[in-house]
Amino acid sequence: MAREIVWTKRASNSFRRITNYLEYEFGEKTTRNFILRTFNVIDLLKANPEMGTIESYELGIFGYLITKHNRLFYRFSQSELILLNFFDTRSQRPKF
Repeated sequence: MAREIVWTKRASNSFRRITNYLEYEFGEKTTRNFILRTFNVIDLLKANPEMGTIESYELGIFGYLITKHNRLFYRFSQSELILLNFFDTRSQRPKF
């Protein structure tokens, strides 16, 4: 059974901020590569959500490093992969 991908509002907003920053600072090619890599990672996690590291055992939150500076936080169930937040590791603590 394939998991449905659920984007939270926080994940959508943080993803948009990162892509806007990349577009402004590095151009279209870097932004496109980041987007493609992100969606490839999401496809991998959709099939194998345990691939990520456990970030909060109590809350069931996992993390996965997309690039050197960007991390994805997520939860999963049998039917859903819930994207919680994209986080730039150069900034402060992530919010779930």
